[in-house]
Amino acid sequence: MVLDGFDLVVLGTVIPTLIKSQELGFDAVGATFAATISLVGVGLGALFIAPLSDRLGRRNLLVACVTWFSIFTIAVVFATNVAWFSTFRLLAGLGLGACLPAALAYMNDYAPAGTAGKSTTRTMTGYHVGAVATAFLALMVIPSWRTMFVVGGLAGLVLVPFLWFKLPETLPPVIHIPAVAKSPAATQVRAEKAAATAPAPAAEERASFRDLGRKPYPLIAAGVAVASFMGLLLVYGLNTWLPQLMASAGYSLNAGLALLLVLNVGAVVGLLIAGVLADRHGTKRIVLLWFGLSAVFLAALSIQIQNEVVLYAAVFVTGVFVFSSQVLVYAWVSQLFPVRLRGTALGFAAGVGRLGAILGPAVTGALVAAGIAYPWGFYVFAAAAVLAVLALAFVPQTVAATSRTGASVGHS
Repeated sequence: MVLDGFDLVVLGTVIPTLIKSQELGFDAVGATFAATISLVGVGLGALFIAPLSDRLGRRNLLVACVTWFSIFTIAVVFATNVAWFSTFRLLAGLGLGACLPAALAYMNDYAPAGTAGKSTTRTMTGYHVGAVATAFLALMVIPSWRTMFVVGGLAGLVLVPFLWFKLPETLPPVIHIPAVAKSPAATQVRAEKAAATAPAPAAEERASFRDLGRKPYPLIAAGVAVASFMGLLLVYGLNTWLPQLMASAGYSLNAGLALLLVLNVGAVVGLLIAGVLADRHGTKRIVLLWFGLSAVFLAALSIQIQNEVVLYAAVFVTGVFVFSSQVLVYAWVSQLFPVRLRGTALGFAAGVGRLGAILGPAVTGALVAAGIAYPWGFYVFAAAAVLAVLALAFVPQTVAATSRTGASVGHS
């Protein structure tokens, strides 16, 4: 997740430098294309590679995808023009796109009952820790933009051996770890016994996107898709263009980078709070509240704030609500869909969401090119948060489905 956080922010940190220096032939149009094509790769990875974790196992997929992402992230350093820069970013995105759904499915495979909110949000803190670390690194090394990609790629290659040797494969889908275990050893013994006696999933039970079209899932999938689309539009639009938006409003480049860092610090705090509240009060109630407050604070950022302390506080609070809203959508997906569909459903939510991630930077980039990014960029973001609230209002808090074997399955 730290690597995903790096990828989330890295273009936002280097785009102003590339546009200003026009190195590799970059201008506002080229930067928008690079940001967009990067997210196309991530979306394709989430939609078509992530669901393989339900068949091939989470661990194998994570190892392969992190390796692929790391190699092509380092390759960006050797790009000679915008086309090659964008091509390497597209290829890196294919690997990275599968990592988030696989990792969240992995964590929820092991999560005790009733802790989906905390398990998901705590895992996703790595996402924003990576974003914060990347913004901090940028403050130290920019305008040396190539250093950013070298560090990100090497970090992934260092991680790969740990993933290979330290991660166990996930448990068979029929196993559920009790909410309270006497000791970690007892939990492991119980899990191994269950794994030894559990029947392997039948071939006809293998997950596919077709399952999301069977009752009672179509309405749920549609609502989640719209919310994820809007949520990632916010996350990527803000992280890619916030420094440039603030520059358009008259703030310095360093101030814009610092605000990007503050935004993601707020995101980490928001994740820790949101997971606890979601498990206590219900994910639906908290995610609706979070998206609603996101709309309010994003609209407020359209007002130019002269006082520096107030500005940083406003951006921090915005980060608290905006980014954890999207993560709560993932937590809800983990609750609404059965274990055998978890990787597929999360891949679907993340994949469709990545379309929003593509649209967010593209629309904001168009506003930048037109010279009206401030304040209209923040109005667009606030409207997206409102649309997410409307979409999720029709999704039930829990679902009682009937499996193919005829047993009733409850998701809460």
